[in-house]
Amino acid sequence: MSKSLSERVSKQVSGAAKLSRTRHYRDLIAWQKAMDLARLAYEHTETFPNTETFGLRMQIRRSAVSVASRIAEAHGRLNDGEMRKGLGSGRAALNELETEIELAKSLAFFQPGVAETLLDLSSEVGKLINGLIGVLVPESR
Repeated sequence: MSKSLSERVSKQVSGAAKLSRTRHYRDLIAWQKAMDLARLAYEHTETFPNTETFGLRMQIRRSAVSVASRIAEAHGRLNDGEMRKGLGSGRAALNELETEIELAKSLAFFQPGVAETLLDLSSEVGKLINGLIGVLVPESR
């Protein structure tokens, strides 16, 4: 019997978090999936109207790149509390991206099914980020 997605994500996240201080950020599945999301965002915003060249097209691309960049940046933090903050910034960028995807969908800028694909991958990235945040030691108050 195959494991559920949440079990697989949990196992991957736990392993990635334990290795986060000794391995490269490129080894984090959250970063890998965020990079996939950024590539898809670039690919699927290419067909946006020319009037959106410096509007929603660029904003979606910036947000998508920001998610992966913030995960990478968080990995370089000196302690778990700082890494949690960095991953929180990545999660915030993901929320921004999802909002922009929803707007583009409502304006019919995407081909049918594309927004759903992007939002599904975004949800997966969000779960991975949340899993990483969950295994890091919270900052003491």
